[in-house]
Amino acid sequence: MADDRTPGGAGAAGRPGLRLEVAGGTATIRIDNPAKRNAMTVPMWRQLPVLLDRLAADPGVRVLVLTGAGDTFCAGADIGTLDELLGIGPLEGTGPVRADGPAGSTEDGQAAMVVAENHLAAFPKPTIAEIRGHCVGGGCQLAVACDLRIAAEGTRFGVPPARLGVVYPLPTTRRLVELVGPAAAKYLLYSAELVDTAHAARIGLVDEVVPADRLADRVRALAATLADRSLLTQSAAKEYVALASAARYDGGTDPGAGADRVAYWEREMRTAGDLTEGVAAFHERRPPIFSWSPHDADPAPGNPGRTPGEPGRTSGGPGQTPAG
Repeated sequence: MADDRTPGGAGAAGRPGLRLEVAGGTATIRIDNPAKRNAMTVPMWRQLPVLLDRLAADPGVRVLVLTGAGDTFCAGADIGTLDELLGIGPLEGTGPVRADGPAGSTEDGQAAMVVAENHLAAFPKPTIAEIRGHCVGGGCQLAVACDLRIAAEGTRFGVPPARLGVVYPLPTTRRLVELVGPAAAKYLLYSAELVDTAHAARIGLVDEVVPADRLADRVRALAATLADRSLLTQSAAKEYVALASAARYDGGTDPGAGADRVAYWEREMRTAGDLTEGVAAFHERRPPIFSWSPHDADPAPGNPGRTPGEPGRTSGGPGQTPAG
């Protein structure tokens, strides 16, 4: 188990930070700023991609859970640092303001938020948001960037930029529209109202609502289920969903778009061993032990894959987990 915090709060109790815990095949990133209902500071936004890159490169991690410390998920961006978040005031360091810079560069705060969201959305393994208390603003952005959202009864959701005159970033707006649809997205963005879990479930903002005292157990069980499934299937599905989403925005004018990726995933399915193991386990009436890992595969968008000279797949055939 590891415990990491963002710069400015490293190892200091009570200081804002992100805690990283790894148990079995599940990594948990915990937003920890209890004095401000787990609001995200600029250093926290910048640190999130660093942690995500580390976990993406760890073959022992198969599922990521994002949650908040204590009784709330995340109340959004820290309004006390609004000037820094929006690039109104000076940031630490010197250098050009840029929206595509790496974590820790001098891009303005809102761009850092978008970079963090994009990293989370592109994380190459299943992600679950474990949500309780308040999931507002930047917290809602992070939840929407996860693959699945499980919420405790009584959670409140909101997208409040209209209360401040903030223009919501285009990538963030697109992701929200993809999840809940144009009408529901407009309601959230126009009104800046908080909505309850019943409303959130009705518009598809959350996948499940469970009693608060069962939330952690439900997420733990779901993470264990996902960790037991084929990461090959999950990774291909994640990329196909993204391709389908992009096709809707560009009108699907290119019938060959994604054809190379389809060929890639079909080749992986035939050669990686998960299919053989899954069918054998079905006939033998036993749980399958899947071995495919993105770390063993050829490079793909959003996944650097193995470096030149590294071995391809682990030897030993289906049923053997990759060497860590």
